[in-house]
Amino acid sequence: MTAFSEVKRLVSPRLDSDAPAPLYRQLYDRLRRAILSGNLGPGSKLPSTREMALELGIARNTVMTAYEQLLTEGYVEGELGSGTYVSKALPEHLLNACLPGRPGAGTPGRCPKPSLRGASLAAIPNPFNPVQKTACPFCLGWPALDAFALELWARLTARYWRNKLSHLLAYGDPAGYWPLREAIAAYLATSRGVQCHPSQVIVVSGSQQGLDLAARVLLDPRDSAWIEDPGYNGARGAFLAAGVRLIPVPVDEEGMNFPSVAGKQPKVRLAYVTPAHQYPLGITMSMSRRLALLDWANHADAWILEDDYDSEYRYAGRPLAALQGIDSQERVIYLGTFSKVLFPSLRLGYLVVPRSLIDAFTRVRALSDGYSSTLSQAVLAEFLTAGHFARHVRRMRQLYAERQEVFLRAAQRELRGLLEVGPCDGGMHLIGWIDHGMDDRVIARRARAGGVVTTPLSSLASRPLKRAGLMLGYTALDSRSIRDGVRRLAAILGNHG
Repeated sequence: MTAFSEVKRLVSPRLDSDAPAPLYRQLYDRLRRAILSGNLGPGSKLPSTREMALELGIARNTVMTAYEQLLTEGYVEGELGSGTYVSKALPEHLLNACLPGRPGAGTPGRCPKPSLRGASLAAIPNPFNPVQKTACPFCLGWPALDAFALELWARLTARYWRNKLSHLLAYGDPAGYWPLREAIAAYLATSRGVQCHPSQVIVVSGSQQGLDLAARVLLDPRDSAWIEDPGYNGARGAFLAAGVRLIPVPVDEEGMNFPSVAGKQPKVRLAYVTPAHQYPLGITMSMSRRLALLDWANHADAWILEDDYDSEYRYAGRPLAALQGIDSQERVIYLGTFSKVLFPSLRLGYLVVPRSLIDAFTRVRALSDGYSSTLSQAVLAEFLTAGHFARHVRRMRQLYAERQEVFLRAAQRELRGLLEVGPCDGGMHLIGWIDHGMDDRVIARRARAGGVVTTPLSSLASRPLKRAGLMLGYTALDSRSIRDGVRRLAAILGNHG
């Protein structure tokens, strides 16, 4: 069979001029399928464009367009008019080549492995759950997405698109969109007593990037840092990734008990603390402990990284001022986030840094991922300056207080004798204390299998805790979901033996 007759057979039936796809695309698709299936093998010659056009009863330009598309994509080679041949190496073969030693053919134990540091970082419990797409009992860190002013946010975003502000589509400032930095500085001054100029605000892609940035700017590999124990695994991971030597510090009723370890280790360069609402125990650091920590940092020539991750949510009394606001020696780096207050996918947070560190933080921020989405920053800036953010926080504070009360009433009714759950005057989760001798990790695994997501306290500690417990988030759930979740957890605990 001649090459021409073979091609004729492969492209039949005749092309359909009434089909949605144009004629050149129909011819291209049929020839491409014939090449990929092997019916037109490597090196096969295609008919000339004139012959193909006469045989198919279509314009020669249509055939030329189909051939040019195949040539551009690498399915054929040669010069149009002097001979066109099926390529010997097809694009799919290059992209999907089966290399020797693929899974199933390799030698056991010889597969690539991460570095020792990579393996140790991968072993740290993930503070996020990338698989979980919707809130469920009793996931942590989820705000009430059902109560977020989504239509308002959409209108603000649409306004920027309608105005065609091209400068928001260009490269952004690594330190952040200036109007947002101004709005954050003003907000922190009134809400948390933070003293700063807008130039000291560095916008980051969430608090996790802020932790990573602070670790790399402030610490050298093998430097020592204090970290709360139990404490936030995201901070632990950021410091370990920077090669920092972590010194776990126990937490007592006044917060991080650094006096109990001071002077017992080599020079400590930084203390990481969550003084407003300790993560995960919910303790507020006393004023005497705060002043002592500031005095230590000043005399030790050290830094304090203050993570104020959920200070917006306090349900009783007035919160103590931020450490940064009472720091006269510029030893405190202040970290906050909007992800837990508004919605997680926003991925916007901020650092407030001393004046002497603005340039260093900005330059290292640029090396991380350049800058955060300028459009998102612009919308958030307007959300803040127009008063929408303050109103949102007030609504959420009332809603979360109500949801905590629903949780406590359900726990009192369903969990008595199984889990000790008490109120907390702030935050987005409660602690359920477990009887001595019970393993909170085992219980958490069984709860997850039953559709209840809890976080064992022991997964956030480097040393055995005096008492095991479960972290129970409630802010993302309505009353019915809270009560249902408590009943399911009670059934799981009741069957635990």
